Amino acid sequence: MLIDSHCHLNMKDLANDLDIIINKAYNNNIKGMLTISTKIDEADDLKKISSKYNNIWYSLGVHPSNVNDKYKDLGHLIQDNIKNKKFIGIGETGLDFFYENSKKNLQKKSFKYHIKLARDYDIPIIVHTRNADADTIKILKEEYYKGKFRGLIHCFTASKELADVALEIGFYISISGIITFKNAENIRKTVSNIPVNRLLVETDAPYLAPMPMRGKINQPSYVSYTADYLAKLLNINSFELYEKTTRNFFNLFNRAEFN
Repeated sequence: MLIDSHCHLNMKDLANDLDIIINKAYNNNIKGMLTISTKIDEADDLKKISSKYNNIWYSLGVHPSNVNDKYKDLGHLIQDNIKNKKFIGIGETGLDFFYENSKKNLQKKSFKYHIKLARDYDIPIIVHTRNADADTIKILKEEYYKGKFRGLIHCFTASKELADVALEIGFYISISGIITFKNAENIRKTVSNIPVNRLLVETDAPYLAPMPMRGKINQPSYVSYTADYLAKLLNINSFELYEKTTRNFFNLFNRAEFN
């Protein structure tokens, strides 16, 4: 079986047909999904989705592109959800300097606050980074020096240097359908040297559908295309890749209970 470690089941491209989409995933041996928060006001929808379906968990956090001066409201939200076993991750958070929809300094403050919460509650942090490798590395190093925290780099498209730092501090690295894209040779080169016991797979649905589904609305059942491609890249069989990435998911998100 496989776990889709990062998807957005509340977004409209998926939410309108969610029963069908989730049943299709289950029938294709994708037996668990982590649906990810990008805004504080998504919390109720994510919680409802996770309570309705087996083996669907949720995170709480503010995507860097959505950061405003109310990002610290997240602390109260986590307090309200901490006893819910379906709540297993903090994020997604991080830095996005590609669009810079939020000011860089505010993104950095929010990222550090998410890390503080991850450290305080010992819940893994889900890190988004785009066009911001140097600052992401700097913050991860500085914050880890203050006190350990757990987490992952999601939808990995970054440099070898960032991958090395992430692995050095015990992070996992999650691979999306981008690994299958024609122009992703540099990413493939870096990923091919990452130990399989530190890898996860994800869709980032409804975005970034892998080949051969590129151009379609992505969905959790498509994570198998990414996993199979990754297995070939690492020169292992798909069964081993499925088993190890699933084990990695539960090792990292150790609050997750499987039905």
